[in-house]
Amino acid sequence: PASKPKPPRYDPKVAEPKWQKYWAENKIFAFDESDKDREVYSVDTPPPTVSGDMHLGHAFSYAHEDFVVRFHRMLGKNVFYPFGTDDNGLATDKLVEKTKKVRSKDFTRDEYRKFALETVKEIKAEFIKDWVVLGMSCDFNTTYSTIDTHCQKTGQKSFLDLYKKGLISRQETPISWCPQCQTAIAQAEFENIEMTSHFNDIVFTCGGKELVIATTRPELLSACVALCCHPDDKRYTKLKGKFAKVPLFDYEVPIITDETVALDKGTGLMMVCTFGDKEDIEKWHKYDLPLKITITDDGRMNEQAQKYEGLKMTEARKQIIADLKESGALIRQEKITHPVNVHERCNTEVEFLKKTQWYIKILDNKQKLLKAADDISWYPKHMKVRYEHWVENLNWDWCISRQRFYGVPFPVWYTPDGKIVVAEEDELPIDPLVDKPKSYKGDASKLIPETDVMDTWNISSVSPQIALDWVNDGQGVKNGMEHFPMSLRPQAHDIIRTWAFYTITKGIYHHGVVPWKNIMISGHVLDPKGQKMSKSKGNVIAPQEVMDKYSADALRFWAAGVKLGDDLPYMEKDVLTGQKTITKLFNASRFSLMHLEDFTGYAGTLEVIDRWLISKLHRVIKEATDAFEQYEYSKTRLLVDKFFWQTYCDQYLELAKSRLYNTEEFPEARASGQFALHTALGAILKMLAPIMPHITEEIYQQYHAKQEKKVSIHISDWPKFDETMIDEKAEAIGDEVVRAVEAVRKFKSDKQLSLRTPLKKLVVTSELDLSSAESDLISVSKA
Repeated sequence: PASKPKPPRYDPKVAEPKWQKYWAENKIFAFDESDKDREVYSVDTPPPTVSGDMHLGHAFSYAHEDFVVRFHRMLGKNVFYPFGTDDNGLATDKLVEKTKKVRSKDFTRDEYRKFALETVKEIKAEFIKDWVVLGMSCDFNTTYSTIDTHCQKTGQKSFLDLYKKGLISRQETPISWCPQCQTAIAQAEFENIEMTSHFNDIVFTCGGKELVIATTRPELLSACVALCCHPDDKRYTKLKGKFAKVPLFDYEVPIITDETVALDKGTGLMMVCTFGDKEDIEKWHKYDLPLKITITDDGRMNEQAQKYEGLKMTEARKQIIADLKESGALIRQEKITHPVNVHERCNTEVEFLKKTQWYIKILDNKQKLLKAADDISWYPKHMKVRYEHWVENLNWDWCISRQRFYGVPFPVWYTPDGKIVVAEEDELPIDPLVDKPKSYKGDASKLIPETDVMDTWNISSVSPQIALDWVNDGQGVKNGMEHFPMSLRPQAHDIIRTWAFYTITKGIYHHGVVPWKNIMISGHVLDPKGQKMSKSKGNVIAPQEVMDKYSADALRFWAAGVKLGDDLPYMEKDVLTGQKTITKLFNASRFSLMHLEDFTGYAGTLEVIDRWLISKLHRVIKEATDAFEQYEYSKTRLLVDKFFWQTYCDQYLELAKSRLYNTEEFPEARASGQFALHTALGAILKMLAPIMPHITEEIYQQYHAKQEKKVSIHISDWPKFDETMIDEKAEAIGDEVVRAVEAVRKFKSDKQLSLRTPLKKLVVTSELDLSSAESDLISVSKA
């Protein structure tokens, strides 16, 4: 009989880097451009921002997409899974300035872009390493950077295409503005946070009569251009068409009426300023009110504010409140908590200034963009509602220009009389600060270059076109646009309003179709108390430390423990459970493979307990496959994990152990057991491979790789459900035997007997004929 050697310890610190190197050297995850037969599964991979190390949220969501991609690869699809980095935005700009101790404005734009590219190149390999260590199955040879020439060319081509289609315009209009970053921002970059403030009841006067308005922004008094009330508000009926005097600033503004003014909010009398919020902008447009901008680009009061000029807005607010009190014009203050729009990058309150900016037209096409959501399969389905709510509630077109130094330039110049000149596509990429348009017929030396750069989302929104080499410069997959729309977009739920929406917009505007067939949306990682992780709270968990302490597979096992789209608190015990599963899988496999050393195949009739195992296995294969098809990787993990621990280890291996060791007495029964071991273990490994790729590869290479003649488990065939293998009778018998064994174990435990203690007699009563399983039952029960 085969002797059971002590299994060597599985060391993930050795095994995981070994297999990562093996996959890279053997190009396991490379896309085969020459293969025209297999179905292509293309992924619009999220490019992480190069601004530091991978965080736990990255590990969580990227693991989710990798589960799904690995599954589709094992279905035999030709997977295109590129990896890009987002290094075009403010975060990377700040990182370069910090690490190199430089200021971007000390360079020319072209010099700084090259300098930043070199800096990013220096740190990129180490940055990407975190994703390699996590076990991502991207093709890391197919990488891009959102600031490289390929991406610049793609972003500029996108601009030219939309400009020629009349979908981009340049307008001087009120724009949301961040005084901290000193740039225009889009509505999608707002974040609502609760702030404490005061409602200030301030007295205006009209013909000797006092009129009280309630405002949280007294610093905007010098920007007041009207007072407004509801036309049905009887308190102010006689005031329409009259003028009110602004306190402290001693000038008059008209009193107008509008049905949008809430009768029950404050005093029912609204101060219209240029500009405090969206309502101010709407009324300024509607009633052709004068423009009184009182805030500078960096958030200070200007000359319109008279003696308050030069003060920061918060300083001006305090001083104006003090002066209003002194003059008797402030009659009441009420402390409140209210939502305030801030810039998501820096938490600075958003202001509205009148600026000339570039816009992509959105509002005219809202219905088309809403309908586009129906052409995409959303996983989970309810995330589609978030997209729809966002589009329905959009109030502005998409502002794509930024007053920053670092970024992709617009391929635009202006003639001295203000006419717009754009480059031709064959001139891209181009920087108007350095280059002149060769196609221009006039005196190019007199052209004035556009100095703004594109919003980083304007580049990220063409990530499918970047990956598929839309500009055809050979830096993406050959003839890549044949694969548009792509198969999958994976992303987190907080950027539905930005990345998902903008990419859908570009797909519709450029190509008339949505950019992908499916979108899978992950949730967020929370701390053990269910709170959002942040450095300021000191509750951030570094995935590198978790992987170093346990393993990448254990972290991935944890990440698979929640339904797609749900948030998941980080609990170390769940990672530990994953590590225990790895150890159990290794040890159970060592035991199983020891009994397969002399297995050459079996075509005879299977023992009933072996049929029981195989039947249950095929039920799991069907459910696990169906779950993965619906992006329910957590259900797959649950199903396979339960089958492995309970059915395979706790029940089957114990029932079949005697047969497997007895090489001479029951050769047919042993061969039947070997077949069951071979089949079940292979299927278990394959179904767990997308979730725990390293340990499954380690075990697969010891036996099944040679049997199946496959270089890697990750390009082996996903187990196929075979309905003919479902044997309800065998399952019923096996389940009855398992119940009998459990009863025997309980009896011995209650009597404080060893499980190896022989039984003089075992009586099993059942409506089923258990004689076919008698041998296995007797051997495991020691009866």
